[in-house]
Amino acid sequence: MSCGEPHETDCSEVLDHLYEFLDHEMPDADCTKFEVHFEECSPCLEKYGLEKAVKKLVKRCCGHDDVPTDLRAKVMGRIDLVRSGQVVPEHDVTATPQES
Repeated sequence: MSCGEPHETDCSEVLDHLYEFLDHEMPDADCTKFEVHFEECSPCLEKYGLEKAVKKLVKRCCGHDDVPTDLRAKVMGRIDLVRSGQVVPEHDVTATPQES
């Protein structure tokens, strides 16, 4: 998604790192760039608002469960594959086969 307008920080960069912004996992300088972008770009601001609402809903419904570290790593690996445009396997290739 892009609004078609030129910005100092491109829409694709903002959207690629939106969850890092939402989770406060980026340097303050980058956060400031994103905040400026949201002031200029209503489509990105709308996407930010939607993702923030989803995150809040998930936290309310599932926020009490701890996520295993290995599961988080697998999910993040899949996200990285999708973002990079690589083919994502339909099944989990890292899972060990279950015994019969």
